[in-house]
Amino acid sequence: MKALLLTEVKKLQVVDMPEPTCGPMDLLVKVKACGICGSDIHGFDGSSGRRIPPLVMGHEAAGIVQAVGSEVQGFKVGDRVTFDSTVSCSKCHYCKKGSINLCENRQVLGVSCKEFRRQGAFAEFVTVPQNIAYPIPDSLPFEHAAMIEAVSIAVHATNRTPRSIGGSVVVVGAGMIGLLCIQTLKLAGFSKIIAVDLEDEKLQLAKKLGATHSINARTQDPISLVLEWTQGRGADAAMEVVGANKPVSTCFQVVRRGGSVTLVGNLTPTVELPLQTVVTRELSVYGSCASNGEIPQCIELLASGAIQVAPLITATTDLENTPRWFDRLYAGEKGAMKVIVTPS
Repeated sequence: MKALLLTEVKKLQVVDMPEPTCGPMDLLVKVKACGICGSDIHGFDGSSGRRIPPLVMGHEAAGIVQAVGSEVQGFKVGDRVTFDSTVSCSKCHYCKKGSINLCENRQVLGVSCKEFRRQGAFAEFVTVPQNIAYPIPDSLPFEHAAMIEAVSIAVHATNRTPRSIGGSVVVVGAGMIGLLCIQTLKLAGFSKIIAVDLEDEKLQLAKKLGATHSINARTQDPISLVLEWTQGRGADAAMEVVGANKPVSTCFQVVRRGGSVTLVGNLTPTVELPLQTVVTRELSVYGSCASNGEIPQCIELLASGAIQVAPLITATTDLENTPRWFDRLYAGEKGAMKVIVTPS
């Protein structure tokens, strides 16, 4: 099969590889669409430490079942499917408690680190355990279905965030996940959704997708504006979708006493925590890791049109041209959001 291999840092090649072996509980999926994630870009240059070459990256995907393992139930050849990026074991303490995203033995598609290596979906075929696969309706285009894993990140983060109908929330970071969070937070009942970013184009899209207010932190002061729009108290909640010191700091400064901060961004290994602010204002801090069984809910949200992903797709490309798109995304091409690779 053809696959896109990260052969070394910042070097991708389309190569011939053996078709993956389908284990007894596995599905062999013909990949019809796979999104380039921001984590793939950071893996491309080696900065994340979680994409150690040689590796086939790619974990946001959908396709058609090509073969099923001898013990698979509920799936057949020809089924249209998507799948979680987290490969959970179903047997450990956390899986049995229903926290599959915290699985003690978890692997992630398209990721290699010291603990494991799992080939991903920038290839004509990929194998996935049946317990992380989900059927998708015929009405859902594969390019949209490939966004379901990203949508599940936003849904899980919103599910982690305390809320009440009519509340206020600040979303710091209007990249793809931030824009999905804006949509899910609106569905969750927040009536005042304030988007913060450094690019006007992203903020304009945020307003189209549900944000009621926007702040360009490069030219405006988020703290004073949030206070102005919340009767001087601060927002009920804030969500950080970047993963860096300054955006995290902004979140803690814009929430009211007794408010909450949900941390979704995972770019920087460590950030500063304003301890006295958290303690004296009695703030609640929530980490949000991947998703936890929300994919069926996300399929319904996309199929019903409640969540819009088409405005987030910048381009589709074949496998051969994907290295060029990695270069463009790594260079920070203005206006580029989600690029969908169609290997088959």
